[in-house]
Amino acid sequence: MSPVVHGFDWPDRFVVGTVGEPGARTFYLQARSGGDVVSVALEKQQSAQLAAGIDHILDELRTQSGNPFHVPEGTPDELLDDDPLDAPVVERFRVGRMTLGWDPSTAQIVIEALPLATEADEDDPLDEPTEPDELLVVRIPVGSARAFALRTRGIVAAGRPLCPLCGEPTHPDRPHVCGLPDDLP
Repeated sequence: MSPVVHGFDWPDRFVVGTVGEPGARTFYLQARSGGDVVSVALEKQQSAQLAAGIDHILDELRTQSGNPFHVPEGTPDELLDDDPLDAPVVERFRVGRMTLGWDPSTAQIVIEALPLATEADEDDPLDEPTEPDELLVVRIPVGSARAFALRTRGIVAAGRPLCPLCGEPTHPDRPHVCGLPDDLP
């Protein structure tokens, strides 16, 4: 059976946001077009890698000789979005794998988010992972992509403060105990 594809081409809104307090936040990738809103859960590190990947693609395009596309170096002010996620946040699936690409025919960044795969049975070599039931595919223009990456970096950085000695996150409800970094006597 073919998966359900939640496709958003030039969505009204595409953001990473969180639900919960630092240290217990759940990260969501959310796309909206009109009244259609899709939210998928992902890890903090996946969010950070997605933002870094988008910036990398856009920076590469900016430096390519003869590139016909206008790629902004920074984020256009009119595209900044600091609003919370659209409520209610209903998780469609938890992201296992994402792909990121560039479509030169439409001058858009293309993001695909696939759910955690059903693992093959290690005892049965003929058992293969099943095809996902659904996936999220979002296509956004370069200005929106810059805004997405900027917001995402800010959301990731807004977590728990880091310990100045060990660099690990601290927790507001319990004391932080750390050892000295490996390179100090």
